[in-house]
Amino acid sequence: MAKELKDLTKRSVDYSRWYNELVVKADLAEQADVRGCMVIKPYGYAIWERIQQNLDARFKATGVQNAYFPMLIPKSYLSKEADHVEGFAKECAVVTHYRLKANPEGEGVVVDPAAKLEEELIIRPTSETTIWNTFRGWIHSWRDLPILCNQWCNVMRWEMRTRLFLRTSEFLWQEGHTAHATREQAEARAKQMLEVYHDFAKDILAIPMVRGVKSETERFAGALDTYTIEAMMQDGKALQSGTSHFLGQNFGKAFDVKFVNKENKEEYAWASSWGVSTRLMGALIMSHSDDNGLVLPPHVAPIQVVIVPIFKGDEVDKFDEVLGGLAQRLEAKGIRVKYDNADNKRPGFKFADYELKGVPVRLVMGGRDLENGTVEVMRRDTLEKETWAFEGIEEKVSALLEEIQENIYQKALKHREACTYTCTNYEEFKVRVKEGGFFLCDWDGTAETEAQIKADTQATIRCVPYGVSQDNLGVDMVSGKPAVARVIIARSY
Repeated sequence: MAKELKDLTKRSVDYSRWYNELVVKADLAEQADVRGCMVIKPYGYAIWERIQQNLDARFKATGVQNAYFPMLIPKSYLSKEADHVEGFAKECAVVTHYRLKANPEGEGVVVDPAAKLEEELIIRPTSETTIWNTFRGWIHSWRDLPILCNQWCNVMRWEMRTRLFLRTSEFLWQEGHTAHATREQAEARAKQMLEVYHDFAKDILAIPMVRGVKSETERFAGALDTYTIEAMMQDGKALQSGTSHFLGQNFGKAFDVKFVNKENKEEYAWASSWGVSTRLMGALIMSHSDDNGLVLPPHVAPIQVVIVPIFKGDEVDKFDEVLGGLAQRLEAKGIRVKYDNADNKRPGFKFADYELKGVPVRLVMGGRDLENGTVEVMRRDTLEKETWAFEGIEEKVSALLEEIQENIYQKALKHREACTYTCTNYEEFKVRVKEGGFFLCDWDGTAETEAQIKADTQATIRCVPYGVSQDNLGVDMVSGKPAVARVIIARSY
C-alpha cells in the first residue's frame, strides 16, 4: 500500500501528468461533477485556509476591511465599462431564469419558460462593476475616502481547458477594491498590495517572485496599469501568481462615482483592485514538490510535525505518555503537530502517506529509542534522517522548521536564477524557449511584436521586471527596431 501511495509519474517523464496525479493522490482536490469545477478536499482546504488567514492579517494591517458583495451582477453593469466587458465577455456564465418546474412530459424538472428574467444576471467573473455601483451611494465627499474593501469569495470564468487549481471555471480568491481621492493614492495602493503579495509568497510559500508591470496587451481589462508577481515552476514555465491594478478613474466615470474634493470641486474617484486565488496552490505544488510527493514549506503546512510511534500492542500506554507529552509541548510552542498512534495502519504506510502529503518533519520512536531516550528525525525537504536525543528536542524541532523553510526558498531561488537567460537572437530564442526558463529580452513596445512571439513560440511577455536595468537598451530581436523596455518572456500556465 505504501508503494501505491508513492507511485507517481516522475517529473522528468511527464511533468503535467505528475502534477495532475499528485493533486489527487495527496488528497488536495478532485474533479467535480460539473465540468471545469473542482472539489477541494479537507487537506487541500487546510492549506488554502493557511494562505487565507495569513494574507487576511496582512491586508488588515494596511487598513483593509472585509465585506461581501453579490455573486450575481446585472448584465447592464458589465456594459458600462467597455474595456472591462470586452475582456470578460467570452468567459461569463449567464443566469436567464429564476425557477424550475416539474417536467410535464415525464420525470424530473425543466426550466419554467414563464420565469425568464427581465434582465439576465452574470455570475461574477470579478466584482468591479457591482462594487463601484455600490460605492456610488457611499462616496460623496473627500472625507468618505479612502474606501479599502476586500472580499473572500468564489468567481466563475468559463474555461474550455481546465486543470485543478491552475485553471478552473469556478475558483476561490480574494478581491480587493479601493477608492481614493487622488491618482497618487490609488497608484500607491496598487503598488503596496503587490508588495504584500510578494512578501507573503516569500515568507509563507517560500516562492521567489519576480515583480513587474504588465504590457498593455497583458494588463487587466479596464486597468491603466497592472502589476504582477510571476513565479517560475520547476519545468521553467511562468505562473502569474497575483496581480494588482491601477484602474484610474475608469470605473468612477462608468458608474458616476463622484465626490467633492478639498477645493470644493467635484471629481471622479480613483480606483485600485487586486487579487490572488487558489492558483497559489498550484504554484506551491509545482515550485517545491518532488517525485515522492508534496514538499510543503513549514509556514503553510497544515501539519508541521508528525509523530509516529512503533510499538507492540501492550506498549501503547508507554509511548502515549512520552510522545503525547512531546506533542503537547510542541503545540505549546505554536507548532502544528499530529501524534499518530492509530493501530489500523502500519508504520510504513504512515511514513509514505505523510511523505506524500509533504509534512515537513517526521519524528519516529521505536522500542529501542524509548529505552535509549532517542528519536529518529526526518526532514521532508531533503529526506535526510538523523537520530536525536529526546531531551530538549522541542527547541531543535523549532529551529529545524525554520531551517527547512529557508532551504526550500533558497532551492527555488537558485533554480530561477539558473534558468534566467539573456537573449538577443530570435532564432536561438525560438529553440531555447521550448526548454523553459525566463528570457530577458529588449522589446520595441509594440503589440505586433508580442503577437509574433506568441504565434511563433507560445511564449508571452510576462512583465517589465523590477530590479532589472532598463539602461543601454538595444534593438528588438524580432523587429530590429529600437527597444523601449527590457522584459521577461516565457511560456506560462
